[in-house]
Amino acid sequence: MNSIEVKGTWNEQKGVKTTKLNTLTKTFLTGIMATAMLFVFSSCSKNISFLTSSVVPAAEGKITVKNDKNNNYNIQMQIKNLADIERLQPAKKSYVVWMETMDNLPKNIGRISSSNKLKVDFKTVSTLRPTKIFITAEEDETSQYPGSMVVLTTDRF
Repeated sequence: MNSIEVKGTWNEQKGVKTTKLNTLTKTFLTGIMATAMLFVFSSCSKNISFLTSSVVPAAEGKITVKNDKNNNYNIQMQIKNLADIERLQPAKKSYVVWMETMDNLPKNIGRISSSNKLKVDFKTVSTLRPTKIFITAEEDETSQYPGSMVVLTTDRF
């Protein structure tokens, strides 16, 4: 009878150890999944720098593209040392921001107003995912196609 009780106790202890092991494994796997999800969501935000410009060499800037919960793309841009549009050779009327999407077609997403401080902030939202962003100097800010004077551009991302 003692041997049966010892066997019963051993099986109960073994069951408790298995349950603790399963709980620890589940907790560990949940932690890994949570970390992976954070990585996936943080990877939805891209920070992109503009390439050096041959038109305005002092200009530099960064773009942040974030995918929001509605599956839109929030595009934010900060540019420093962007020359006043009238100082370009030849002078133009507006800086226009363009984006390319997966189909490689340019889309006018807005106009930049340069400031006296040579510092520019630009924000917009797009339903399409951008793959490249660039800025041109234009005579008409409502142009449907970019002109030839590309002031700043990014690589494809």
